[in-house]
Amino acid sequence: METQVIELGAAAIEGHVETLSRILADSVDKGAAISFMAPMSYKDAARFWLDNVLPEVAAGRRVVFGAERSGDIIGTVQLLTAMPPNQQHRCEVAKMIVHPTARRLGIGRSLMARAIEHAGELGKTLVTLDTRTGDAAEPLYASVGFEVAGVIPDFAWDPDGQARHATTYMFRRI
Repeated sequence: METQVIELGAAAIEGHVETLSRILADSVDKGAAISFMAPMSYKDAARFWLDNVLPEVAAGRRVVFGAERSGDIIGTVQLLTAMPPNQQHRCEVAKMIVHPTARRLGIGRSLMARAIEHAGELGKTLVTLDTRTGDAAEPLYASVGFEVAGVIPDFAWDPDGQARHATTYMFRRI
């Protein structure tokens, strides 16, 4: 089974909203620290995709890539490309999510490689991201060339609301 990374435009997001919502909600419910609290309903996840992501994609301010395997979307990553006037040289990776049943198969690496490649195609020279300090994704980001810029303690609540975690800011030059 080969994974194919495809760009998901506004129409594709709308067409795949059920699958995208399942990826998001299931990941949050399994502890993914991606700005949401558990439990997360599929309805709330769909609202995120349709009300927050889709308009940004349609306006050209965000690019979404999906990892497809056997015809199913099993992971996503977003590239925020609209930056302030003094930061047009950079973009930001957001919401790199792989469904819990599809982790540890190289999908995150494929998504990140495509996001970095696309940033270069846009003429960006710097990509930034943040991740929960100590999260399983942190070594993945380092393995594709991201370096630690710094750590902020007590940055956000864990999805279960039991504790706050630190966030590591990372960057990669292209």
